[in-house]
Amino acid sequence: MTRTLILYYSRTGTTAAVADELAGLLSADVEQIQELKDRRGPIGFVVACLDALRKRPSPIAPLARNPHNYQVLIFGTPVWSYTLAPAVRTALEQCRRAGADVAFFCTMGSSGHRRTFVDMQALAGRPPLATLALTQKHIRKGAHAAALADFAARLKSAL
Repeated sequence: MTRTLILYYSRTGTTAAVADELAGLLSADVEQIQELKDRRGPIGFVVACLDALRKRPSPIAPLARNPHNYQVLIFGTPVWSYTLAPAVRTALEQCRRAGADVAFFCTMGSSGHRRTFVDMQALAGRPPLATLALTQKHIRKGAHAAALADFAARLKSAL
């Protein structure tokens, strides 16, 4: 069985919920990326969007799991200012040398996933096995289950 690690950042819990569901579908390990910068409240969100727009990495806590021990790394991020969260940017930079295959998923209000995935691929240094973009509206309604199952199936068939 392929060893898979899902690394995600979640400010509001939406991306975390998707990561946990995906971990169940893939029997994967999961780890939340812990950002050391405070992003709480409206001001924290505005600063987060500005940091994302400027493509600034953010300090993160050391990962509990070693990415070098996995064959597949799946990165999950919210979309801010049409790109990935700064904490995920940092994790991708740190994991680039792991040599694992990668896959990406994002959660968003309505759009921005194409540029997000382009930026993630550039940081990972390799194309993803699969990508998945989900809107918050679909997640809240539970209408994302089929898309998530399809993403998991595409990953399984790529390995």
